[in-house]
Amino acid sequence: MTVRVLVAEDDEGLRSVLARGLRENGYTVDVAGDGEKAIAYLDTYEYAVAILDWRMPKLSGIDVVRRLRLRRSGLPVLLLTARDAPSDRVMGLDLGADDYLVKPFDFPELLARVRALQRRGEALQSLEIKVAGLVFDTVTREVRIGSDKPRLTATELAVLEILMQRAPAVVPRRSIVLAVWNDEADALGSNTLDVHLARLRSKIAASGAKIEAARALGYRIVPA
Repeated sequence: MTVRVLVAEDDEGLRSVLARGLRENGYTVDVAGDGEKAIAYLDTYEYAVAILDWRMPKLSGIDVVRRLRLRRSGLPVLLLTARDAPSDRVMGLDLGADDYLVKPFDFPELLARVRALQRRGEALQSLEIKVAGLVFDTVTREVRIGSDKPRLTATELAVLEILMQRAPAVVPRRSIVLAVWNDEADALGSNTLDVHLARLRSKIAASGAKIEAARALGYRIVPA
């Protein structure tokens, strides 16, 4: 089976090395030198993993990630950057990247991270996600509690999806907002998210799963 990977990196030498190494390990690779071309590829092909440089012309890797998450795409993303401060890593992950690799790096480490992200993506595509008695079908995007299907709005479903995909990890409030709402400032600055979470908690209460707040961090869904 063909496994397609996108490599978006503005350094031509590094881009060539990554593409050659991935192809030698059995991947089909498309390459882009800027963020706009990366978006064009993402609009055209289905990828197992995207490897994005943080700083690229036209659109940065972060801009590309943001667009993916606003589309509610769950494509696993590995972010490459020379920025190694903890705050930079936190920002990259909060904005929707799944993993983060600081330059310079060894290719075997990148390959191992790509394989891990590939497994994560395959699991989300082929398996149901379960938390206590709550089941989320990642293919049909249906939610079940036993034989019942709670009536969720599109927004409630989107919030629940990101929480269950990352369970039992805490999902930053900003990550939820970026994945669900286009108007980031409005949703962050109001109680919009809190209202939807309150309704969602009520609708899934019978499942034995609960959404809890982690003070100053975000939210997670765990067994009650």
